[in-house]
Amino acid sequence: MARSTPKKREFYQSVTLSAMARELITSWADYQMALDRLLAIACHKISIYDEDLVTLKLESAPRLLHIKRILQSEQGDSLQIAVRNAGPIRQKHPLLLSQLSTFGHRAAARETPPQLAHLRDSMILVDDKHALIRFERDMPRGKLLIDEIDELRPYLTRFKEIWSEGGESITNTTLGL
Repeated sequence: MARSTPKKREFYQSVTLSAMARELITSWADYQMALDRLLAIACHKISIYDEDLVTLKLESAPRLLHIKRILQSEQGDSLQIAVRNAGPIRQKHPLLLSQLSTFGHRAAARETPPQLAHLRDSMILVDDKHALIRFERDMPRGKLLIDEIDELRPYLTRFKEIWSEGGESITNTTLGL
């Protein structure tokens, strides 16, 4: 019986080390650091719902590298971006648009339809188990969730509902003759 005790202790220590994490975000600096942490642990999928991506600063080299790493994975829909206002993406994010174009088979971005314009929150969901949630688009207040699958379920459902509403595709090519 004495032999099983150390094994149990090892098991519980390993569970404790990989325990779930929740962190309250209260400043823009904390928000940016949380975003970097979230992108660094991403392995397969990133889903983003935001006003216009301006506060996410996805055009920075380190963040673009994380996104490219995910897009180069062998997964299906690796990147989904839904925004309420696509203007800033089209005008200020040429490198992100280029990645969307290059990896069009694994990435999609769209401007949500007008009936969703009243929504004021933002969410970045990673691998269906991590998230960065901002409660109000003009404020940094939010939460970082790491390995919080149960708490993430409503956000995953909400993102799927937002995505299913459709909207105008965001591309860096002009359609027409």
